[in-house]
Amino acid sequence: MCTAGSFLNPVPALAQAIAAAPLSASAAASADNQSLDDAWWTGPLLANSAGTLPPGHVLVEPYLYDISSAHSHSYGSRTYVLYGLANRLTVGVIPVFGYNTMSGGPHSSHVGLGDFTLLAQYQLTQFHEGSWMPTVSFEVQETFPTGKYDRLGDRPADGLGSGAHVTTLQVNTQTYFWLANGRILRMRFDVSQAFSSHANVADVSVYGTGPGFRGTARPGSSFFADLAWEYSLTRSWVLALDLTYSHSRTTSVTGYVQGPDSSSVPAPPRFQLDSGSSTAFGFAPAVEYSWNANVGAIFGVRVITGGHNTATTVTPAVALNVVY
Repeated sequence: MCTAGSFLNPVPALAQAIAAAPLSASAAASADNQSLDDAWWTGPLLANSAGTLPPGHVLVEPYLYDISSAHSHSYGSRTYVLYGLANRLTVGVIPVFGYNTMSGGPHSSHVGLGDFTLLAQYQLTQFHEGSWMPTVSFEVQETFPTGKYDRLGDRPADGLGSGAHVTTLQVNTQTYFWLANGRILRMRFDVSQAFSSHANVADVSVYGTGPGFRGTARPGSSFFADLAWEYSLTRSWVLALDLTYSHSRTTSVTGYVQGPDSSSVPAPPRFQLDSGSSTAFGFAPAVEYSWNANVGAIFGVRVITGGHNTATTVTPAVALNVVY
């Protein structure tokens, strides 16, 4: 998946911080510089952490968001529930719920369940002050088609899933820099590749098919990269920014359309639709506030724009991050 502000305009402050030259590794230990214990984080809006939870600890982070485009709003919740299963190994689940509104058409009939994800992340290396080595982890996600996606009748806005199993392989990295003013800049760089199975499709669906359709959708594979920075303004306040790039291969839908009386049609007309490949660029400024080292909140806006064959969307989002 996973996705970010005019309210505090954090982008210029981040740009100024990034432009400052980081200190050397030996200078990072200077008493004039902020210590890692003095910086509280929730993580940026989109980039996953490369760290894992200590065994027996739990992280819960519910997101609320509104994906706004020219003719629709997709209101949703996406909750990360993670558990430290063993040293360097975190497992978790990501349930998703949603509700869509459409201009010129009926809205969703009710709040519905989207596709459900299981994940596991193993940490390969750990960052240490004075070392160039970042924290690096490998993550696997498996998404199950629990969301409604076809047989939508006269409410296509009820479509909240893909109908396909999706396997995502991801590498997450995280490191820290001490800037000239002594404050910490944390940086993450994540890359992922997702592969989808085919989905059997009937009637009206999220793939643009209509009544009477019978066939198969084959979503294309997708690549995603996210470069993110967090600037520790104070112990509790953090400014964050994600820059994202994604590329998806074409999704193909093939099948046939049967008439109301299929027995009278010896050869139903074939149907084929290719979405074409797509490329998208995005950015997500955000502000984090932590009450203590274990509880914090983040508010930001993700903007997807530019690229090829991609709609422009603006997504305000808020999340609460709790670790215990």
